[in-house]
Parts: sequence; C-alpha cells; structure tokens
Amino acid sequence: MSLFSFLKSAGQKLTPSREDAPTAAGGLSEQERDDLAFQNRLTRFALELGVPVEGLRLTFREGKATVAGVAESQAHRENVIIAIGNTAGVEAVEDRMTVVHPAPAAEFYTVKPGDTLGKIARAHYGKASRYPEIFEANRPMLTDPDKIYPGQVLRIPRD
Repeated sequence: MSLFSFLKSAGQKLTPSREDAPTAAGGLSEQERDDLAFQNRLTRFALELGVPVEGLRLTFREGKATVAGVAESQAHRENVIIAIGNTAGVEAVEDRMTVVHPAPAAEFYTVKPGDTLGKIARAHYGKASRYPEIFEANRPMLTDPDKIYPGQVLRIPRD
C-alpha cells in the first residue's frame, strides 16, 4: 500500500451527470453525498480510460482516492494512479492494487512552469529527443505531447 500526493487544484475536471448522484443517500452528510458523487465520476473516468485492471474498485473521501484491483503490469498500475491523481479535487491516491507481472516502479515527476516533454526527457534521459518515451508512458492520460500543465504528475520510466 502506497500513498501518492497530487495538487488538488490542478488537473482534469470531471463533469457531473445524473448518474453520479448517490441512489441511497439517506442519513449522509452533504460532504459524504458530494464525495460519493465524485467517487462515481472518478470510477466512470477510470473505467473509460481502458487501462486493464481487473476488479477495479475506487473509493473517495475528503480529497483522497483509494484504488484497488489487479493490474496486468506495473505501468498499468501507475497509469491508473496518475490518471486519478491528475483529476481536479484529488489530493492523494492510496494504491491498494496488485500487479500480475511486477516490475520496478517508474519515477513520478511533477511538471513545473516552462516544462516541456523534451525538457523533462533531457533532464531524466540526457536527450530531449526521447520525449516520445515519456509521452507513451503516460497514455491514455496524455493525448497530445504539447498539452502538459504545471502541477500534473507524469510517469518517467526507468532507463
């Protein structure tokens, strides 16, 4: 079990829908209802990513998401963690996933103002031309190598 920190105010904003409202919300505080609705949005978002995690379970309470399930690879595990963590409103992700084919963990890097994938690749790999490796390691969260933002957390695979 690991806990990863994220910038709560940065990231993709998830649009509420009618399906997010808790069906049996009796006896819950307004904060608990809001957390449950956000948990539903996060779960839908995680499933829509298409990252192979069997039995994905996600809970959310007071800024902290907890994810569990069985990931096929370490990369898939990390992709789910950073996708959830890079969502506005999430300040921490507790990882309770297991991995079928374990491998060394990637480094997590928080984007700073003025960063580009090329600049990050030069700092981590010695060559800016290796930025596609970082881009591919962060799919499906990243869809364009030019669309990164300060506060976003990226996976940097070990060399």
